[in-house]
Amino acid sequence: MSESKGQFNSNIGFIMASVGSAVGLGNLWGFPYKMGTHGGFAFLAIYLVLAVFVGLCVMLGEFVIGRSTGKAPVEAYKAVGKNYTFLGYMGIAAGFFVVSFYCCLGGYTIKYWVANLIAIFTHGGIFKVSDTATYFMDFVGSGMPAVVCTAIFIVINLVIVLGGVSGGIEKFTTIAMPALFIMLVIVIIKAITLPGSSDGLLFMYKPNWEVFSGTGWISVLAAAGGQMFFSLSLGMAVMITYGSYLSKKESLVKNTVIVTICDTIVALMAGLAVFPAVFAMGFEPASGPGLLFITLQSVFNTMGSIGPIFGFLLYFLVFIAAITSSISLLEGQTSTLIDAKIRKGQPYNRTALAAIMSLVALITNTITTVDGLGSGPLPQPLGMCWLDFFDLLGEGILMPLGSLIVVALVGWVWKIGFIDKEVSIEGNELHGQGFWNFCYKFTAPLGMLMILIGQIDGFFGLGIFS
Repeated sequence: MSESKGQFNSNIGFIMASVGSAVGLGNLWGFPYKMGTHGGFAFLAIYLVLAVFVGLCVMLGEFVIGRSTGKAPVEAYKAVGKNYTFLGYMGIAAGFFVVSFYCCLGGYTIKYWVANLIAIFTHGGIFKVSDTATYFMDFVGSGMPAVVCTAIFIVINLVIVLGGVSGGIEKFTTIAMPALFIMLVIVIIKAITLPGSSDGLLFMYKPNWEVFSGTGWISVLAAAGGQMFFSLSLGMAVMITYGSYLSKKESLVKNTVIVTICDTIVALMAGLAVFPAVFAMGFEPASGPGLLFITLQSVFNTMGSIGPIFGFLLYFLVFIAAITSSISLLEGQTSTLIDAKIRKGQPYNRTALAAIMSLVALITNTITTVDGLGSGPLPQPLGMCWLDFFDLLGEGILMPLGSLIVVALVGWVWKIGFIDKEVSIEGNELHGQGFWNFCYKFTAPLGMLMILIGQIDGFFGLGIFS
């Protein structure tokens, strides 16, 4: 079999795949509820600043490492220098831990868009329950039904990845991302036309700096930084892998900016789809992760016969966002195994390797699903539910720690020339070197350090920022 792992056929395909990876549950679930619990506009303001001065640097660095080596993280960092191979393993491990709970959440989205679809034709019968929280927790603790939804989600991932870079990932994301945008616009239009929705818009965009009193700004910064970092799919093998499939003629800086802007726009649109409806129906905006599956379903239940239609649209677009992110995680793992085969001079079978990683994902996600957010029979690691435990290892520690090391290396060891060498080819140029140099030396390392401390503080409740 050929040693070529494939390449994106077009730059728009690369952008859609990268945006698809970035736009996931972090945008449509995490962004609205974290914004709701951290003061609305204040959270948004810090998020945007961090995206510019931290997120852009980390993403550009990962694209550079991927394209310059043409390899997935482990072999890519080894090509940069054998002493840095551990960073590749950190990225792969981070992606592994994230995918170990992500597919479980993807299974939840399948349950909800199918349930709303059925409700359309049964006059809402499936949701004729007085307490949407009870409905959600009954499903979460249902055991086999929840595992089946998770398994279906993983199989869909496998089918797409088996199509290869251009035939599977690129084809799917170039259709899925525009479809997601259109459905999101439809839901937004409905949300902002509800009576009382203006309060939700004020919550998002009216300046409110009360959360900055005392040391409050630090906790907002930590939350916004963690959200920005996870949302952009940084530090978990994805962007390095996708960068390795990008043509040398394309501009890395332009693509980095486009992906970051598109991801942020979708996050803001998610807020517009959520908060106006939540306020219009008199629900609590700071209701945490339950905002997506409990609060919003309550909103749809109050809309009468049209509610299931908008419920179907919203949960289906959340499903699309989840699948475009999870296929990137599976591809990162699969590409790493392919690299190992190529390095050893052995033939490889993409189907077999992707199936192996899918089976592993099924095992770990079954643990997460059966645990039922802590309501199941499994022992609790570190006193956490398994979803939080996997999240701690991946998003809480490995992702920010690995990226902190990388930006520090670029700023102080490899220097800006490391970035410039790969960016400035085929007629492209690294404009604003002073800006990039300043960010890699100061703002990105400091921002990543704050994110790392904030993540650990959030998981363990240490009260560092209180």
